[in-house]
Amino acid sequence: MHIEKHPVLSRQLLKPVTIYFNDQPYQAYTQQSVAAALMANGIKKLGVSRKLVQSRGLFCSRGRCCSCYMTIDGEDHVRSCMTEVEEGMRIYPNMDDPEVRREFDED
Repeated sequence: MHIEKHPVLSRQLLKPVTIYFNDQPYQAYTQQSVAAALMANGIKKLGVSRKLVQSRGLFCSRGRCCSCYMTIDGEDHVRSCMTEVEEGMRIYPNMDDPEVRREFDED
């Protein structure tokens, strides 16, 4: 559910874009955060906690906690509440620890 016309902020959602969550297309709007766009499309589970493996979702919406970490365009552990949507963005929930990518020089 998007707020189409706000009584104070007026009309904010002007340019629609398509984002992909788990390879499924969803409509979002420029200037929306990834977390807000997913919530507006009825997606509340953004991943699971590392220790207790419990559902995580939007908590502080200010980038201060780590509840909204997601994989966005191939980058692990991105704060979805602080990242604005872009056309064609690929978003996946964080269901486990991120992969550690290292390159070792063989000498």
